[in-house]
Amino acid sequence: QVQLVESGGGLVQAEGSLRLSCAASGRTFSSYYIGWFRQAPGKEREFIAGINRSGGSTNYADSVKGRFTISRDNAKNTVYLQMNSLKAEDTAVYYCAAAIIRGSFLPGQRTQYSYWGQGTQVTVSS
Repeated sequence: QVQLVESGGGLVQAEGSLRLSCAASGRTFSSYYIGWFRQAPGKEREFIAGINRSGGSTNYADSVKGRFTISRDNAKNTVYLQMNSLKAEDTAVYYCAAAIIRGSFLPGQRTQYSYWGQGTQVTVSS
């Protein structure tokens, strides 16, 4: 089992940057694929980035590719999401989630993730 806590959200102007952190408890953190999702008001929660157990493979949604970078430090049980060139449409609550990969794995599929953090608000002013 793993518990996840996001931090680093806040208010930023358009074209600014933020770095989100997802801190995990538990000794098996390195066993999990970690994804970042976001949910804007009135919209479904959407996948934006994911990283495999070693950090050697990443996935991004087209909407953030080239602007966001996901990374992880297994020694610190932490995954990061560096967000640059932020836009007003990036405003949302951002969640990290953990999944054990079994068989075929679709990182964008919410149901594949067993553990979720409580979320952190990101607001981008235009």
